[in-house]
Amino acid sequence: MFLLILSSVFLLQFGNTSLLPRSVFKLLLVNGTVYLRSNVQNELKLPFFSSESSQVDAQTPVKNGDFTCHKPNYGKKMCIYRQPSLDSCDADQALLRVYMYDLPSEFHFGLLGWKGKPNQVWPEINDSNRIPVYPGGLNLQHSMEYWLTLDLLSSNMPSVVRPCAAIRVMNSSQADIIFVPFFASLSYNRHSKLRGKEKVSVNKLLQNKLVKFLTAQNEWKRFGGKDHLIVAHHPNSMLDARGKLGAAMFVLADFGRYPAEIANIEKDVIAPYRHVVKTIRSADSAPFEKRPILVFFQGAIYRKDGGTIRQELYYLLKDEKDVHFAFGTIQGNGVNQAGHGMASSKFCLNIAGDTPSSNRLFDAIVSHCVPVIISDEIELPFEDVIDYSEICIFVRGSDAVKKGYLLNLLRGITKDQWTKMWENLKETVRHYQYQYPSQPCDAVDMIWEAVARKVSSIRLRIHRENRYRRSERIK
Repeated sequence: MFLLILSSVFLLQFGNTSLLPRSVFKLLLVNGTVYLRSNVQNELKLPFFSSESSQVDAQTPVKNGDFTCHKPNYGKKMCIYRQPSLDSCDADQALLRVYMYDLPSEFHFGLLGWKGKPNQVWPEINDSNRIPVYPGGLNLQHSMEYWLTLDLLSSNMPSVVRPCAAIRVMNSSQADIIFVPFFASLSYNRHSKLRGKEKVSVNKLLQNKLVKFLTAQNEWKRFGGKDHLIVAHHPNSMLDARGKLGAAMFVLADFGRYPAEIANIEKDVIAPYRHVVKTIRSADSAPFEKRPILVFFQGAIYRKDGGTIRQELYYLLKDEKDVHFAFGTIQGNGVNQAGHGMASSKFCLNIAGDTPSSNRLFDAIVSHCVPVIISDEIELPFEDVIDYSEICIFVRGSDAVKKGYLLNLLRGITKDQWTKMWENLKETVRHYQYQYPSQPCDAVDMIWEAVARKVSSIRLRIHRENRYRRSERIK
């Protein structure tokens, strides 16, 4: 029945003798539910599908009016390809309408040292040279809130060419989601320690202020914060506030340090780390025979909690002739050395550390080194639309520590099998790139689309809780 209805809608919309003008509706499919939005100007948005039945057969973009769809060479349609243009995005056309609080700069760009004019909340972003720069090093790996905030600010600027995934609206009643522009990871990284005569850290003070602000807003009270979006990518960010704001949707690295009632895959979004090594161009990517290292790992070896598996693997693999398993940091030339090592390796180990995830996975992806994930509790970004088994090898921790198991598995993978995964990796790199302005199918675009796919479940939660409230108010 679903396929019959869907095919009928497509015939009505795309047939040469269409009974309905293109401007009448937009078809949205979110979490398997069909939505028709009226008064849309010449645009049809389609969701991601990972099922074989919904593949686009062409190897090149297929254009139909204002709609462009692309299927990566390795078989799955990974994302919506919206052609960015100067005049193509408004609140009706955007996939997600977002209301953003005008929080004081101390919560966001002020943490970068930016100081605006009196009563100026946001920096001027027309000129990319004047945008406050996010600090480098490992700070960058958790910089998602910075890129998402910049993207929203630019969404109302005709001079900025970007995808039409999310657009900022100025009336909260028109919004699908309420965005909280708090640079929580930066606040933790730079301001969690006491300085001078401080008795309470700046990070803790900001969290307390944020809780007081949010819980006093009508937007929060309306649905108890369920339609709010908070970025807390660093696993230690928002430690003081997360319990009080747990009804909101979080953008996280994983769920390793969250109780299930506060964060879970049903309501929250997993975002990729920003990689720290340089992206290898496809044309410069070494093939199988030019990668002399079989297995590569460089990083902290002695970790606590679930990360103790690293030292077990170290003692199993350190003396193997085609394995590089060594301690490493970002100090000195550490990042460049790691990038060169990954680009020279067939397989890169992504082993659980203090938390289930790390930026090492995304460093491997942009190095086109097939990731070997040994982390039983890991959550992966966009996994509802990306089949990671096509670009990664998964090994259970209990198997990985068996003598000979891991190397026998990897040595048994043929050149053709590896090459297919290598080709797939090169196709997916764009999904893990953070940049300004954002580009179609990059990390920012993918995060907004992941949030959009959660909207229907948010509404379901809200509507179910509203079942008896009207009758209770009448009493």
